Amino acid sequence: MHLCNMYALVDCNNFYASCERIFKPELIGKPIVVLSNNDGCVIARSNEAKPYVPMGAVAFKYREVFKKNNIYVFSSNYALYADMSNRVMRILNQFTPEIEIYSIDEAFLNFTGLETLNLEQYSLQIIKKVNQWTKIPVSIGIAPTKALTKIANKIAKKFPNRTKNTYTIDNEEKRIKALKWTKIEDVWGIGRQFSKKLFLLNVKTAYDFTLLSDSFVQKEFSIVGLRLKRELEGKSVLKLEKTENKKNIATTRSFKNDIIEYNQIKERITTFACSCAEKLRKQNSYCNSLTVFIYTNNFKNKQKQYRKSVHLKLPFATNSNITLSKFAVKGLQTIFKNGYAFKKAGVILHDIHLKTHKQLNLFENENPKHEKLMQIMDKINHKLGEHKIKLASQNLEKTWIMKQEKLSNKYTTSWNELLTVK
Repeated sequence: MHLCNMYALVDCNNFYASCERIFKPELIGKPIVVLSNNDGCVIARSNEAKPYVPMGAVAFKYREVFKKNNIYVFSSNYALYADMSNRVMRILNQFTPEIEIYSIDEAFLNFTGLETLNLEQYSLQIIKKVNQWTKIPVSIGIAPTKALTKIANKIAKKFPNRTKNTYTIDNEEKRIKALKWTKIEDVWGIGRQFSKKLFLLNVKTAYDFTLLSDSFVQKEFSIVGLRLKRELEGKSVLKLEKTENKKNIATTRSFKNDIIEYNQIKERITTFACSCAEKLRKQNSYCNSLTVFIYTNNFKNKQKQYRKSVHLKLPFATNSNITLSKFAVKGLQTIFKNGYAFKKAGVILHDIHLKTHKQLNLFENENPKHEKLMQIMDKINHKLGEHKIKLASQNLEKTWIMKQEKLSNKYTTSWNELLTVK
């Protein structure tokens, strides 16, 4: 095992539930679940709730379970979670110049060059600072490869009293012991089908997987499986990835009520296209194509069903609300059918690239006035609040509202919802 490079995985513990507890400390130690969009199903659980509620549980079917076990239920507060995540990631940036934000609650840190430090003590400093500045509890796994940091992190979480929420795999004895402890289905990158195939080969742990020959692993599980095997052997082949702009941007929504009228769907598609355009401009990008789709409600078996999408290549790169909504509506016109009750629709942008890489078309290009107009719209909407200025083809009175009956305040992102100290 090579120790010239060392990585860390910092993982926020029960992140959504922890965010809710920051501003309601009386919930510390109490069971909490957080629901998906429109309060559909459980997407996060505190440790206290896990014995009673499985991940993905349909919320309305578990109402009695929530009530019987005094489980606190929250709607997803994405504004709060995203802001708290940004705060955690900014703190992590103070401890290493190289960081890969892996998800909203996880980040890989490169500790190369810090080998002279006591990395466990260093990680305890990280845990302490994140807790002091955000009150978010984190666990840290340290190892010479990214795959091993995942296992080290699981150990830190599983035995918090013994590990103080940080664990380091820095020798062969620890590596082998950790691999033998880790079930094959719990290994990072091992999917359900992958693990079923391995069970048939009597591979039950991560250690068993490393005993397979390289040639067999590559033949049966491709180069991806071989890379994972080498990572588990302590050979670093997966480097930190730089944060890149999104390659696809989407705005999709389920409607509160089924929609039959074309003009209502048209207005929603226009609004979705404008939302996508705003996201494009935030990352200083343009797109060259888009997809529009509409779905009926497949849960209503007695209704006629219809699902259709269309992909459009744009004549030039754009991030304009006006242009994207125009082409999105053209796409809708080709797939809309009368007589159906639609439950969901969306717009997806593709072929995204940075503004600096924008290519001009010889025959047709964006109206140059659009760019200045979009800048002014974004500036006013940022100052006065989202969507104060819209296109005339949008419903000026309508904003899409999710069903969020258990929504907590946007404590850190809205002046009107700040915590009040009495």
